[in-house]
Amino acid sequence: MNSVVTQQRVLSGMRPTGRLHLGHYHGVLSNWVRLQHEYECFFFVADWHALTTHYEQVAGIQASVWDMVIDWLAAGVNPGSATLFIQSHVPEHAELHLLLSMMTPLGWLERVPSYKDQQEKLKEKDLSTYGFLGYPLLQSADILAYKAGLVPVGADQVAHVELTREVARRFNYLFGRGPDFDKAVIAAIKKMGKKSAELYAQWKKQYLEQGDEQALATAQAMVSDQQNLTLVDKERLLGDLEGGGKVILPEPHPLLTAHAKMPGLDGQKMSKSYGNTIPLREDPAVTERHIRTMPTDPARVKRTDPGTPGKCPVWSLHLIYSSEVSKEWVKTGCTSAGIGCIECKKSLSDTVQVALAPIRERAREYESHPDLVRSILVEGAEAAREIAKETLEEVRAAMGLGY
Repeated sequence: MNSVVTQQRVLSGMRPTGRLHLGHYHGVLSNWVRLQHEYECFFFVADWHALTTHYEQVAGIQASVWDMVIDWLAAGVNPGSATLFIQSHVPEHAELHLLLSMMTPLGWLERVPSYKDQQEKLKEKDLSTYGFLGYPLLQSADILAYKAGLVPVGADQVAHVELTREVARRFNYLFGRGPDFDKAVIAAIKKMGKKSAELYAQWKKQYLEQGDEQALATAQAMVSDQQNLTLVDKERLLGDLEGGGKVILPEPHPLLTAHAKMPGLDGQKMSKSYGNTIPLREDPAVTERHIRTMPTDPARVKRTDPGTPGKCPVWSLHLIYSSEVSKEWVKTGCTSAGIGCIECKKSLSDTVQVALAPIRERAREYESHPDLVRSILVEGAEAAREIAKETLEEVRAAMGLGY
């Protein structure tokens, strides 16, 4: 499959951490729900990645997998629109990781920003393991196994996608030029016809000599649209355009997800480690109690004291969930002491409960049919393996292992 086509393929994964909360929904799941209708999406449970930092705590992984996938489905991720699977059910990820490790410089892994950052944050764990050092390369294998063109990430994860691009570029350079590559390129160019061949040469020169990205994009689009070229011809030409060889592993691009930090019950970022979350599948009475006991503006001691919404964690959740009319009512009432904190929280609680009701209802359906959840993941793994197997066949052949 040529690299232009696979730009429409998206891959993303989550470590199994159990039941998800509103931070996960607004940070990842709502984006997945949107993307599944715009791209060919592959969403996977990153259970091997969970072992890179929690290899001594494996007892809860299996239960966490099922809980997390139920939350995906309840949030609106549709197995009819996206492929859902468990990473370890597609062993091609591990094989590609191994093969890529043979040609990936050690220094590339050591300079990934999260490598030292995580070691610093998780000092209580022994992370001086090969698995932890190599997990960014396992992420690269996850992406490259499907030749995914787009990877939805936050700004802090862009470095991981850049590593994947470097790995793909190095692989193509090392293994994409067979002994007859140049002859095959010339033959493919002739198939395009004289006019297209001249344009191809012109745009290639502009890119290689002047770094003209627009010329490269135009040439790539022209190659992709050629009806009389085989997919292999197109891959060779796309590789030749960038001065390398055949594009066996296309370079992915980060798909930046712009979303605000989801505030927790205490105003900090919502996180299980802070104990300030609102789970997607919590009993409504528990959710109501969580919101009712949230801290408020410390300056508002008495009901008659005016408050400052910007200093109150409750207001930060109103900004996400409440209508413009409700927000104006809260803002005016708080600053004038026209309403109390109890009324403010009651309004927020009612709004959050309405938003969570359909998610909870769908979750109950999947909870009562665990075999359906398992079958979705089994079918997803089968579909994912079909694509990953094709990639591995190409990789093995390029590395001289195609016997």
